Amino acid sequence: MINKRLLIKHLLAHNDENSFYDKKRKIDIGQKEGKAKFLKHICALSNSNPKNNSFIVIGVEDEDNNIIGVDFFDDSKIQNLINAYLTNPPIVQYENIPFPHLPDDKVVGLVTIRPIDEITSLRKNIWKYYGGSVFLRDGSISMPKVFDIEIKDVNSKIVEAIENNAQNNIEHTLNGVFDFMNTRKDYNAQYKVFKEYFVVCWAGQKKVVKDEIFFSRVDIELINEQVRLFFSALDEVSISFDNNSFKIIEYVNLGLQDSNKYYPLEETLIKFEDNANYNIETTLLFQPPQFDKKVLHHIYNTNNAILEKLKKGIPLTKSEETDLKNLPATYLICYLNLFHEAIYKLNEAKPYLKNYGKQLYGLHKEALRILRKVKYS
Repeated sequence: MINKRLLIKHLLAHNDENSFYDKKRKIDIGQKEGKAKFLKHICALSNSNPKNNSFIVIGVEDEDNNIIGVDFFDDSKIQNLINAYLTNPPIVQYENIPFPHLPDDKVVGLVTIRPIDEITSLRKNIWKYYGGSVFLRDGSISMPKVFDIEIKDVNSKIVEAIENNAQNNIEHTLNGVFDFMNTRKDYNAQYKVFKEYFVVCWAGQKKVVKDEIFFSRVDIELINEQVRLFFSALDEVSISFDNNSFKIIEYVNLGLQDSNKYYPLEETLIKFEDNANYNIETTLLFQPPQFDKKVLHHIYNTNNAILEKLKKGIPLTKSEETDLKNLPATYLICYLNLFHEAIYKLNEAKPYLKNYGKQLYGLHKEALRILRKVKYS
């Protein structure tokens, strides 16, 4: 089993970006340009490596390889995006890798592109790239190509050596468990061994509601691979497990006018096998709450008026300051209730909420995360 933190270190130490490896400071698949560029790199790396894995490391400065990290990214629907836009889509896995020096809410993103030995191309137009385009790696750049030559396998031995040097061992696993338990000791840290091999650690602030146990500020990690499976400072989570599996159900807090409820968002089930393999299944549970249209029209117009004030630099009243805290969630609710323009308003509000403070910006990112899950399901 590969220790993904070691793998990233070996990739960064190996050499500069090339035909099997790319690095990015960040990606943004919420915007059309960012989505198109991400798909282009997936396409190019897949075509340039027909026999072995390719990788994108996200959260690294390009000039000096300084690891700065990115937000935890839920990858559960990213394969749906790949399948929708690429012909002969490769299997793509996005994993969140914690590093000890990073803040709790930051990780390094690791994208692994599995080999398929077929030509991958864009299925349809996106941004400035045309459907049918084929991309290849030209050094460290993903370039459009006329695919009329045979791609030679020049990377297999290099990639194999890098992956072999990143294999996990008992020392790495024990160090990972001790580090987690010490770092998270104030958040009810626990661990369990599955199939005498896999070690899952989790922590969170525990609370009991009507005989049910929930956790907030949840961190869940598969220590063998140094992969963070789940992280949220906002949502409520229920956790259950047996000898063969570990299940997470994530809830989101939504509502209007201080009348909020918790709605189940997604179930993640990790199944551990006897042959030292595991698989992760995700099921979207979310049913959007429906509200009175007249009430929503009033809230939508109030949000729009606040947004216009922010754009013009006009100070907000005390009541508007209160409404501003709810703006990301209420725009989300409006969109889920078929106010189609609300998504554009939510995106338009991003820079102003970011300038207003970390908490508001976090609520904005949370609203977009829920939308992304719903959209790609």
